[in-house]
Amino acid sequence: MEILRVDNLVKTFQISKAQQKKLDLPSNKKTAVNGISFETRSGEIFGILGPNGAGKTTTMRMLATLIKPDKGDVFYNETSAVKNPEEVRSKFAFLTTDLKLDMKSTASIMFDFFSELYHIPQDAAKKRKEELFESFGITSYADTKISKLSQGMRQKVSLVISVIHDPQFIIFDEPTNGLDIIAAKDVRDFILQIKEEGKCVIISTHLFDLVERVCDRAAMIIDGKIVICDTLDNLKQGKSLEDAFYDFYTNYQAEEKGGAQ
Repeated sequence: MEILRVDNLVKTFQISKAQQKKLDLPSNKKTAVNGISFETRSGEIFGILGPNGAGKTTTMRMLATLIKPDKGDVFYNETSAVKNPEEVRSKFAFLTTDLKLDMKSTASIMFDFFSELYHIPQDAAKKRKEELFESFGITSYADTKISKLSQGMRQKVSLVISVIHDPQFIIFDEPTNGLDIIAAKDVRDFILQIKEEGKCVIISTHLFDLVERVCDRAAMIIDGKIVICDTLDNLKQGKSLEDAFYDFYTNYQAEEKGGAQ
């Protein structure tokens, strides 16, 4: 059983005076993530849901060891991401819309390049390329320059490259953002497929529909804090997830306003 444990993550950034004034903050420091904790395991899809600026992407980047938390830690099984970032990087895949592809290269060349970086045997890499390219409809475009591919196809190439080493932990930050309905369905189907393979999947998104379609449990984040974390049925309470979220958001805002008085 693979377990990802997030333990009291905190991250604060220094902001400009203009941002400080706009956000009406007492200092030039903004706490993007404020004590986030959760746990997820093999065969589960865990969603992180919240509005823009809630702290989702900062959280995901700390999970992926791209930035270091001010406090707290992330454990891949029992391995600390703070103390052993190099070791845990082989355990997970991280897909983000910020992933930059070499526009002059092709999907096939990039796949081969990253296969070598991960020291994947040539025969195994060839088989995995065939399976992934076929699954995502990349085969016909394998030798086309990335610059000539659609945004949706580029996103699928990014996804394929991110899971090239067949990791047990998969971290997706807005995996269907900017995709057309066909490409988005391909990504959703892949997410459900890797769940069936026993992977541990974490998805950050602002799309209620995606969470409802694929997630087993989810955490709602507002102002860098988890306001509730539960199964989808318990979160929804007989409503749509969108309506339930707005209720939680409204109640949170009222409590914050009442506490400030």
